[in-house]
Amino acid sequence: MRPIRLGMIGGGQGGNIGAVHRMAARLDGQFQLVAGALSSDPERARASGAALGLDPARSYGSFSDMARAEAARPDGVEAVAIVTPNHLHAAPAITFLEHGVHVICDKPLTATMAEAEALARAAEASPALFILTHNYTGYPMIRQARAMVASGALGAIRLVQAEYIQDWLSDAVEAKGSKQAEWRTDPARAGLGGALGDIGTHAWNLAAFVSGMEPEALAADLTSFVPGRSLDDNAHVMLRYASGARGALWCSQVASGQENALSLRIFGDKAGIEWHQEEPNCLWFSPIGAPRQRLTRGGPGASPEAARVSRVPGGHPEGYIEAFATLYAEAAEAIRARQTGEAVPEGVLYPDLRDGLSGMRFIAAAVASARQNSAWVSL
Repeated sequence: MRPIRLGMIGGGQGGNIGAVHRMAARLDGQFQLVAGALSSDPERARASGAALGLDPARSYGSFSDMARAEAARPDGVEAVAIVTPNHLHAAPAITFLEHGVHVICDKPLTATMAEAEALARAAEASPALFILTHNYTGYPMIRQARAMVASGALGAIRLVQAEYIQDWLSDAVEAKGSKQAEWRTDPARAGLGGALGDIGTHAWNLAAFVSGMEPEALAADLTSFVPGRSLDDNAHVMLRYASGARGALWCSQVASGQENALSLRIFGDKAGIEWHQEEPNCLWFSPIGAPRQRLTRGGPGASPEAARVSRVPGGHPEGYIEAFATLYAEAAEAIRARQTGEAVPEGVLYPDLRDGLSGMRFIAAAVASARQNSAWVSL
C-alpha cells in the first residue's frame, strides 16, 4: 500500500514536537509528508519546508492557503498533523475537517472550552477522523495494563494514582528566551492550565485509558511557585469515582531532579500494577499474598494487546518514538478503513475527540476547584 499523504501545521524551525511527529509518522512507512504550513511566519514556514525537502509549491504561508490549495489537487493531503501551540489547534483542525481531511492533533485539544466545543461540532459534521496524540497510550505495557484491568486481574479497582513530574520550569526560563517555555506559561496561548494542561492531561488520560474509569468529581490545589508566573507549575488533584474508588493526580514542572517521570499505579482488591514511563518496557504486577512479578514487553506473560503493538523482540528497548509511532500506525489503520468503507480492524486504539473533551473538562474543573479553595467540583 502506498503511504498516506500527510501535511503538517506548525513544527517548523525552532520547534520540538513537530520533529517527533515526523519521526513517528515515518517509522512504519504508513505516511509521507508532502505539504506543510510549518510556521505562522510565512518566511519561516517556507524556510522550514525547504529544510525538510518539501516541494516549494506545497510549502505554504498559512494553513488556510494550504487547505484551499491541497483540496484542489488530485494528490492533495489525506491527513494533516497539527503540532502548534494550544491556541492554534482549533482553527486549522476545523478548516481541514471541513475539507474532509483527517486530523491528527497534538494535545490538549484546544486552549479554551469554547474552541473545543466548536471543534467537536466540526468533527461530528465531517466524514474525516479526528485523532488526538496522547502518545503514552501507545506503549505496549500500557496496552497490557489496560487488558489486565479489563480482564479482572486486579479485581474491583480501589485506588488510582497518576503522576507526571518534571523540573524544566523550576526557574523563569520563559523570561530567558526559551520558545517552548514562553507559550506554555502564557494564558493566551496555553489556555487555563500550565503544568495542568501540558502534562497533567497526559496523566489524566493515561489513568482513564488503563483503568477504564473517569472520575465524577475532583478537588484541586494549583500553585505557581516561580514568581511572576501566570499559570500553575504544580498541581495536586484528588479524584472520586462513581464506583467508590479514589484517586490522586500530581503533575509538576518544578520537581527538582525529575526529567520526565510519568508513572501510574492502580490497585484493586486482588492485585496492583505499577508502570513508569522512564522504564517503559516493564510492568509490575503485585497480587495479594504472592510475590511481586516483573512483566516485560515480549517476555513471559505478555498479552496479545502488548504484542500487537511491539516492533522488536523482547529485551530490545522500545521507547518514546515507538509509542508515538504506534498512534500513527493506529491512525493509518483507521484512515484506510474509512477510505475503503471497511470496519476498523479489531484492537485498533487511539485517543479521539472524546478524550480531548475529557481533558478540557479536567482542566476547567481543576481550575474552578482551585479558585474555590480546593472545593470538590463535579465532572
